[in-house]
Amino acid sequence: MKIVIAEKPSVARELAKVFGATSKKDGYIEGKGYSFTWAFGHLLQLAPPQDYGYYGWRVQHLPMLPQKFKLAIRKIKTKDGVVEDPGVRKQLNTIKMLFDEATEIIVATDAGREGELIFRYIYYFLKCKKPFKRLWISSQTDEAIKEGFRNLKPGTDYDTLFNSAHCRSESDWLVGMNATQALSISAGNRSVLSLGRVQTPTLAMICSRFLESKNFVPQIFYHVSIQLSKDGALFKAISFENFKTRELAQVVFDSVKNVSGGHAAGGFLKNVESKPRKEPPPLLHDLSSLQQEANKKKGYTADQTLTILQSLYEGKLVSYPRTGSRYIGDDVFAGVPQLIDKLTAHADFGKQASFLLTIPLNKRSVNAKKVTDHHAILPTGIAPGNLSEDRQAVYDMVAGRMLESFHKECIKEITKITIESGSDFIANGTVIQSAGWRSVYNEPDEEKKEEENNTLPKVKTGEYLPVENKVILEKQTKPKPLYNEASLLKALETSGKEIDDEELRYAMKDSGLGTPATRASIIETLIKREYITREKKNLVPTGRGLAVYEVVKDKKIAQAELTGTWEKRLEEIRSGASVTEFKEEIKEYTRSITQELLQAGPGLAKSISQAVVQ
Repeated sequence: MKIVIAEKPSVARELAKVFGATSKKDGYIEGKGYSFTWAFGHLLQLAPPQDYGYYGWRVQHLPMLPQKFKLAIRKIKTKDGVVEDPGVRKQLNTIKMLFDEATEIIVATDAGREGELIFRYIYYFLKCKKPFKRLWISSQTDEAIKEGFRNLKPGTDYDTLFNSAHCRSESDWLVGMNATQALSISAGNRSVLSLGRVQTPTLAMICSRFLESKNFVPQIFYHVSIQLSKDGALFKAISFENFKTRELAQVVFDSVKNVSGGHAAGGFLKNVESKPRKEPPPLLHDLSSLQQEANKKKGYTADQTLTILQSLYEGKLVSYPRTGSRYIGDDVFAGVPQLIDKLTAHADFGKQASFLLTIPLNKRSVNAKKVTDHHAILPTGIAPGNLSEDRQAVYDMVAGRMLESFHKECIKEITKITIESGSDFIANGTVIQSAGWRSVYNEPDEEKKEEENNTLPKVKTGEYLPVENKVILEKQTKPKPLYNEASLLKALETSGKEIDDEELRYAMKDSGLGTPATRASIIETLIKREYITREKKNLVPTGRGLAVYEVVKDKKIAQAELTGTWEKRLEEIRSGASVTEFKEEIKEYTRSITQELLQAGPGLAKSISQAVVQ
């Protein structure tokens, strides 16, 4: 009997259906020479401190550095306390029975780091020694499943993926358990103050931005705006300089040579510079970029978007969701015209889909070397039918981005006019000459929102134009906006560095905080622990979160870049880098941060205790 183990029951049912297995048993489905069983996500986890003899929270136990980690069955809270989940124990017994009978084990958990960890923990916990093969697919369509089963990989091909996952799991335990106990002890054990390898630098980013905004003192400044006309068309220009006082602005205001009706020359066009600019289409979506778009357009949280996307994946409508790649290989690109053809009847995208079938497709998102475990998110070509509003919205974001990514460049003309009228003024404007990929959604250009002029009339150097109006404008500097989920996800990709360039940001993804698959859970964990809250679209720290931040802000555990390097190291382990070396570094890091937090000082301990109790 061939035993197939999936990550959850719904996936096992879909696999069984493809093979025609219909006999339902307790914990598995059987038929056609196969048995399909499942986990419920993580059935097992690294054992808690007491399993290693660390009872109670005591300074003498810290840092806790187990020689060898143990696995424990997932626990649940009951009226009798925290106990083993009986459902997990029962399912593990079923899996053991099937593994014992297996002639072949096929791993069909999600094809990624966590999916590999889920299976391997079960495999090692059950002390199974049988070889296994790996199903590695990027789509749940029947054809993709059949093709995957025709091309099963040896399980050993994914040993380094498991090593990476296991190192991530152990490092999170070491840092999280030790830092949490150390800070809680420093604060007088009045409350559990949870810290984590990734959640704490994320909290630090949110708190730092919040305090920066709260303590920001706006600076008033002035500039002079003039309105000129050409053949009845009006446009605005602003002074080259910003002025600290109204008096300084008044001098420039008074020097403007005329307002309409005056006799002196108006504005002299010293220079008219028009340059065409090609704006490449955006890259295809990975999970993080899709979560950002869904948050901006629909206000969906990162976790909501992931849940919706997962349901679309299991419904065979989109490819693998937890991908960190925004590229596809040439093999996948060969099927893109057929995917585009399926969208020609789409209510919103049909016209652009039909147009794309008549031109050579842009290959900016085609680069096999940049594809990691899974390619970028694409629709599968299966007609979606009647979807709920939120599922339709996310599906359309995937489909719409595909059309944008393979579309033509957007061609703009950027015009800059320098005007002399007593002082120098400047007028900027952008005209889209060929919309290209922007025609898919036909949305306003973000850059143009900042401009004074939607369009500029045709003018040339050396012209004199009448000044129709002039005004002194009072403005003030603004703080950086608070993080919302979209901007936080973007910042996490680069460990807080502000990088707008799409490809440069993508190049740093292995040094970001967390992974596309884990960032949503980081945000939800911070909310669950009452460190942050959602206020409208913004993520705002609570008093508890700020109190923790005040203690850890200068400590290693709060440094985003340092934590980002661990993600890069984990990626290197997937490529065969030393596991032993990484584990020793993590242990040393754990010793260091534990000592830092234990020495936080009685004054800090008192203040954090008061803030948390309040």
